[in-house]
Formats: sequence, C-alpha cells, structure tokens
Amino acid sequence: MFQKRNSLCLLALLFALFFAPLSYSQTATPKKENRSKLFEEATTDSEYLMAIEKANEMMESAYNDADFDSASHHLFGEIKRTQSKLDLILASLKGANPNVRNQQMYQTVLEEIQQQLDEQNAAINLRNEKLEKIKGRFIELRKDKNLMTLLKDTIRRQQFKKEFANLRKKYLSTDSLMTKNQGILNKKKRITVQRKIAVSNALLVVEGKLEKSGISMLHKEYPFLWSINDSVPKKTVAQNISAKIVIEEKVAAYYFSYRTGGLITLLLFMGLLAWYVSRNLKYLKTNGHSENLSLFNFKYLNRGFLIPVAVIGLNIAVVSNLFAPALFLELLQLLLLGILTILFKNKWSKVAMKNWLFLLGLFFTLCFLDLFIEVGFFQRCAFIAINVLGIRYGLVQIKTLKEQLYIQGFFKWASIIFIAFNSLSILYNLFGRVSLSNMLSLTAFISLTQIVALSVLLKIILEIIILQIYTTRIKRGIEKIFDHESLSNTLKKPFVLVIGYMWVVVIASNLNVWQSLRTSLGALLSRPNNIGSITFTLGNIVLFFIIIWIAHLLQKYVAYFFGEIDDENEENVNKRQHSKLLITRLIVLIGGYLLAVAASGMPLDKLSILLGALGVGVGLGLQNVVNNFVSGIILIFDKPIQIGDVIEISSESGRVKSMGLRTTKINAPNGAEIIIPNGNLLSQNITNWTYTDNFKLVEVSIDITGDTTPDDINATIMEALESLSLVNTTKTPQIFYNAISEGKYKVLVKFWCSIYRTEESISSARQVLFSSFKAKGLNFSS
Repeated sequence: MFQKRNSLCLLALLFALFFAPLSYSQTATPKKENRSKLFEEATTDSEYLMAIEKANEMMESAYNDADFDSASHHLFGEIKRTQSKLDLILASLKGANPNVRNQQMYQTVLEEIQQQLDEQNAAINLRNEKLEKIKGRFIELRKDKNLMTLLKDTIRRQQFKKEFANLRKKYLSTDSLMTKNQGILNKKKRITVQRKIAVSNALLVVEGKLEKSGISMLHKEYPFLWSINDSVPKKTVAQNISAKIVIEEKVAAYYFSYRTGGLITLLLFMGLLAWYVSRNLKYLKTNGHSENLSLFNFKYLNRGFLIPVAVIGLNIAVVSNLFAPALFLELLQLLLLGILTILFKNKWSKVAMKNWLFLLGLFFTLCFLDLFIEVGFFQRCAFIAINVLGIRYGLVQIKTLKEQLYIQGFFKWASIIFIAFNSLSILYNLFGRVSLSNMLSLTAFISLTQIVALSVLLKIILEIIILQIYTTRIKRGIEKIFDHESLSNTLKKPFVLVIGYMWVVVIASNLNVWQSLRTSLGALLSRPNNIGSITFTLGNIVLFFIIIWIAHLLQKYVAYFFGEIDDENEENVNKRQHSKLLITRLIVLIGGYLLAVAASGMPLDKLSILLGALGVGVGLGLQNVVNNFVSGIILIFDKPIQIGDVIEISSESGRVKSMGLRTTKINAPNGAEIIIPNGNLLSQNITNWTYTDNFKLVEVSIDITGDTTPDDINATIMEALESLSLVNTTKTPQIFYNAISEGKYKVLVKFWCSIYRTEESISSARQVLFSSFKAKGLNFSS
C-alpha cells in the first residue's frame, strides 16, 4: 500500500510538471499595460533551457543514486549468508547433544546473528531513507519558477518538445528503478524482521537449557540411579550412536566454517612462528652450534620445531574457542594430548608414561560417552566407573606426572579440583542430576590435562626466547654459554600469570560460569564512580595500571631479544645496538604512559590541573629528580657515553654497565658498582677512554744490562710484541731510551692494547720481553 501510494504521488507530480492545463494561457485575459515592452521583465529561451538542463541533471543524479551500489549488493549477499547460517543453527538445535558446550556455542552464534540482523536492518533503513530523499528532489522541482512557467505556457512549451520528451523518459526510468528497488528493500526488511523473531525464540530455548544446567543442583533431572530399569536393544543403541555422530559432525562442521577466518589467522601466525624458529635452528646447525642446545636443558625444540609450534597453536585454539561445540572442542583437546604424548615419548619415565596413557584412555572414553551415548543406566554407570578410577588416579598415580612438569605450582590445585569434581560427579549422578554430573566429570579431566599442556607451552616459549638470544649472540661472535636457568626464572614470571589466567578461563567455561563471571566483572569495572567533579570507572584504573605494567615489562625484557644479557663480554659490546635499545626503551615507556593516560579516561582539563600541581611540586622539591630524568634523555640521544665505555668522572672510574632515565651504573675495577645520577654525569667533565675505539696506550719501563746495541734491543722488543695477540700491531709500538751507558740501557716501551685487558697485556709483555732478552744472554729487569 505504501509503495502504491508513493507511485501515485510521483505520477501526480509528473502530470503537474508535464501536462498542465492547456486552457490556462488561452482563457486568461491579458492585462493591458501602458509601459513600454522594452523595460518589461521577460524570461528568455536560454533561461528556460537552463531550467530544463537543471531538471535533467537532477533526474540523472537521482537515477544514479537510486541504483544499488556495490555496498548494497554486498549487504544482500550478507543477508543471504546469514539466512544459511541461521537455517543450519536452527536445524542442529533440534537433534544435537544438549550438553553445555553445544548450548554455549548456540548462544554465542545466535547472539552474533542477532547483532548482524540489527546491522542489516539499520542498513536497509538507511537505503529507504535515501530513496525518500530522492523523491523529495522531485518535489523541489516545483519551486523552479522558470520550469513551472514553461509548463503552464502551452505555446512556448512546444518549442522545447524534444527536451521535454527526453526529460519525461528519464523520469519514467527513474520512477521504475525506484519502484523496483523499493520493493526489494521492503522484501529484505520483511525477511530480517522474521529472522529476528526466529533468533529471539531460539535464544530463549538455549538460555533456558543453559539455566537448567546451572541451577537447582539438588533438583532431580533424571530418576535416581537405583530407580532406572531400562533395557535398550543393541540395534537401537547402534542406530542412536550413528545418528548422534551424524548430528555432532554437522554441528562441528558448521562451527568450523563459522570460525574459518579466525582459524586461518591462527594457522598463518603459527606458520610464521615455525619459520622463525626453523630459521634460527638452521643457522645454528649450519654454523655447528646446534649441539650446544642440550647445554640449555632444551626438552622440545632440540627434537624439531613443528610439534612444539603445533602445541602452541592448539593451546591458543582451545582458549580462543571457549564456546565451541563439544565435538569440536574435545577433538582439539584430544589432538593436543596426542601431540603431547609424542613429545613425552622417550623423555618421561616408563611409570609416568604409563599413567599418562591411562589418563588419556579415561578422557577419551568419557568424551565418547558424553557425545554419542544416550543418557541411561549404562551411560550413568560408565560415568561413575570413570569417576571412581579418576579418584584413585588422583590419590595414587598423579604424583608421577607432577615430577615431569616444568611448573608444578598449579598442579597441586589441579589435583584437588580433579578429585573433588569426580567425587561430586558421582553424588549428582546417583541423585539424578546427570547434566551437572557430566559437566563436572569433563571439567575434572580437562583441568588436569590442560595444566599439563600449559606447562609444556611455557617451557616451549622459554626455549624459543633462549634460542633467539643464543642465535643472536652467535651472529655477533659471542659463543659463551650464558646462565640460562636464572634467565628462564626471570622470564617465566609474567608468563606464569598469563598461563594461570588461561587455565582459570578454560575451567570456568567448562563449568558454564565464565560468561556470567565476565558479565559481572564487566558491570563492576564499567560502573561510573564520582570523587568530587571527577568521574571514573574501576576498569579504567585497572587498565591504566595494566598498560604501565606491560610497558615496564617490555622495556625490561626487550634487550633479551637482541641477545643482551647481564654477563655480556665487555670487549664485544655493540654500542650502537645499546643506544638503539635505550631509545627503544624510552619510546616504550613514554608510549606506554601516554596510552595508559588515554585509556584511563582522565579529562584533559583535569590533567592540566594535575600537571600544574606537578609543576609546583617540581619547583619545591623535585628539581633533582626532573634534572636527572632530563639528563638521562640527553645522554641517550647525545651519546657522550654509552654502555660498555670505560670512563673517569671525578675520582671514580670504571666501565658503564647500564644507563637508565635517572641513574647510570658503573662497574669499578675492584668489583664495586657505582651508581651516579645522570645530572652529575652531564654537569661534570668526563674522560671517556672508549669514545672512538677500545684501545689504550700503555707503558712498560725496562732495564737491560749486557753486551748489545740499541738496534738489537729495538728488534728484540718489536719481535716480542708482535708475537703477542693482545697487542694491537696496527699501531706501531714506540721505544724511548731514558738513559744509555756502556752496557746499561733504560728503555720505555709504549704500545696499544685493549683497554679491557690492560693489566693482562702489560703482564704478558713483560714475560715475553724477559724470555726474549734472557735467550740472548742479557740481563732484564722491569
């Protein structure tokens, strides 16, 4: 009706525009005017042509705007794809296993489809509004006085007959296109409204099933176990299993297609990681250093890179697909555990390996019963048998697994959860709460196996980092084996927090409480709070501190990825690299703090007040702190000293160990660490022995007695110094005679050596000179 009314309005407008009454100009009695026609205001033909051209351009643009663009066709394609997804999900809802995992997947997918339908409906409304605006342009034509005057004047209109015919043709084509597209949009809108109703009804069903699995824990869902008296023919059981397999396959296949984009992204990321690890391993093997990996206590990367990278990818897949259907997720879990078994082979003891395989057998049986066997006496008894075996396993056999793990802190809690959930599962199964019992059983086994997988994940990540450090050091010519154990203990601390979070999320998701926990936590963190005129949320504050913590971690650990560690050989210090690292750390810190301030939601006007108060504080008591901070930035960019330089300042001397934004640490020759504020470094004279190179001119005074000549002495000294690898022979040594008498010579020898090995070079030079002159029968003293 609406479409028909609009079309009639447009036809009426067309009639008004092009078929004005012919009698108007014929019956009207013209007024006689006395003034001259020379000064009469008359419309010329060119002005009429301009009015017709303007109307023509408007209709041309209206036709182009009314036509569907590529975005509209993409929208229609999305509507079609949404329909296919909705049909699949509604069909699978009817016969799939009603466990928590499947219902969570249905809920997530339906909520996303609901959001897509809202967006599609809004897009259709925008296009309807666009068509209404196009219709408004035709109405605006009536305000063109020249065009309306021409339409009313039948005699003059005959002069523009050809132009009006073309204008009418364009009008009819535009009207036809708009009518057609209006009908398409109305049809699409009707479809989206119907789908929204279907999605809302399906969500009510799914949410009801999820609610039943979490409430009324003591409510009898099925008859008590001792009240069941069912006997199902074997043929019927086989048919039920086949039907369940088909349905679960369809649900898993649908979810796989639904998550194809994310899974491809994960595969791409894992491919890049595999390439990165294989490149480092290949470099070490090519240069004959691959055997040294055993010295770093590598357990997994020294056996190849594909399986360790697969372990990382599957762990991420399990955590990133929390609401996947049961078959999809349990296949991921079993695939992960199978790959772990390959890694553990020939690494674990026979007893530990036997207990691990027994655990996998129980888990596989549990998954099969949950997915493909109807709830009945057999299934419930089988679950109880598995729970009993699980309790015994947790009390007796689980200790052998703990001894093989890299991190054992979480394993204690995993054991407690494993035993407790199996015990509760037996209780709920006996009293008819079968869905809750099944959920607790699966969560018990997943919590235990997942902590094993996450422990392996942490070890693999640390091995990748140590591999990167060692490879970078080999490329720089540093073959020294560093203290990898203390480094691993330092690096694993932030990763332990991440792994703990992943473990808790997996357990909460299996218990069907993660969604409610996340919603409650989100409501708590997003609730606005007021202190005076300042409004803030707890989430902004938490995000502020998290970003700052991450920024400090990054600036602390970024050096490790460039092969830098604390026991670095001072002669191989790459000063340019250290300068880049200092600038990188500064950028990370400043960027982190700016991002944290932006994430905190603090208003800029309030921030200016805070900065003003900080300025007053600086003026009163923080001058030294700001002075040292600014001096640190100047030292980083001006580079008068760099890490590894040997410097003297006031009465202190030593090698620069580290440079921070506030202080600089210097290692003194006696082993002391001197901490100097950056302001002092910038305001005092500094002697930098290694600003240009790492060589120092040293002196050795010697006395020679015997029958010889200065030429022989010079030749002996030069020959002895050239035999020393510690002496830099690119710069010619200098020989000076302080005193000469018959058979007695006092000689001063100056030569260049590494400033880091000055004492060693002087000592070696004295020993070689002594041996050389003694071999010639001369007396030598130094």
